[in-house]
Amino acid sequence: MKKVYKMKELDCANCAAKMERGISLIDGVKACNVNFIMQKLTLEIDDGADLSAVLAAVKAAVKRVDSDTEIIGL
Repeated sequence: MKKVYKMKELDCANCAAKMERGISLIDGVKACNVNFIMQKLTLEIDDGADLSAVLAAVKAAVKRVDSDTEIIGL
């Protein structure tokens, strides 16, 4: 399943790259793209994965890199 989320307060391309790398390592995430310019997170999640656990891990990965960045709708 593919989901797209708006991001808020993402102010650095390097942080976006770090977030993308960290999110890609989460179990259940097939693919991830963090677009700094568009302030957008695109996730492709395995069909059998626990969606709430994956999204909680994604949120934690983003906060580890930049505590000010928010994912809208997550």
